[in-house]
Amino acid sequence: MATTAGVAVTAALGAAARAVATNAGLLNDPFAEPLVRAAGVDHLVRVVDDARFAADDAEGQGFLAICAAHTRFVDEFLAAAGRAGLRQVVILASGLDTRPYRLWWPPGTTVFEVDRPEVLDLKAGVLSGLGADLRASRRAVGADLHQDWPAALRRVGFAANAPSVWIAEQLLIGYLTPAAQDRLLQAVTAMSAVGSRFAADHLPTWTPLQLEAERSFVDGWRRHGLDADLASLTHAGQYHYVPEYLAATGWETMRRNVNDLLRAVGLPDRPRGESEFVPEYLTAKRV
Repeated sequence: MATTAGVAVTAALGAAARAVATNAGLLNDPFAEPLVRAAGVDHLVRVVDDARFAADDAEGQGFLAICAAHTRFVDEFLAAAGRAGLRQVVILASGLDTRPYRLWWPPGTTVFEVDRPEVLDLKAGVLSGLGADLRASRRAVGADLHQDWPAALRRVGFAANAPSVWIAEQLLIGYLTPAAQDRLLQAVTAMSAVGSRFAADHLPTWTPLQLEAERSFVDGWRRHGLDADLASLTHAGQYHYVPEYLAATGWETMRRNVNDLLRAVGLPDRPRGESEFVPEYLTAKRV
């Protein structure tokens, strides 16, 4: 089954990064490669087969390293939340993420995955065919984040009076308009009991330098054969700075940069002068 439109391409791109990182020994996601192949984005299949960007393209290599480091960062964030007693997890725009199948979860954990139905269906079909076992109670929430996804989440058992863990990966980097991103953060806050936790990557602002860096990033993937208009998936505009926006609504926030994440998994810092199209990282706790 091929899925080459819209956000599905970015979901496959993330899975390709995890597959390459797994093959390099940086991650353990045995399901990433089969999902890339099922998604049917030919160029990304080639990336996995020959680790093209890991071998001959510095910017591509850096992107894949950052994806691996961020995945490890979120895995460890979730493990810490589980040890602290949180048993309700929401993964926003979950894409081809496989954490309900590949991570250890404390007994009684429920993982809600929110994404478009076609993306969730593709993933569930592939993993069922592989005989993958769930390690938590997984509830798929087929909803567009521009619509009333909180209502859909509540319909499948989400309890707003219990502390939750929220994950937003590759989402707060321009995929939503500024107004839609604000609404999403407001909805997360409204459904977060005291003690809830949040982790995300985000772009602090869209400066002219970052817009140019985004164009360079997209052009690099296109030159290497990815036939998709990645630039059309993001929105330029005046976004609120996410740590400050959350801090003003009852969250205690902590900021990290990309080198913090790379060092945590034993990878070198990004070379000076590389692309400015790199997010910051955030964790937060509802107080």
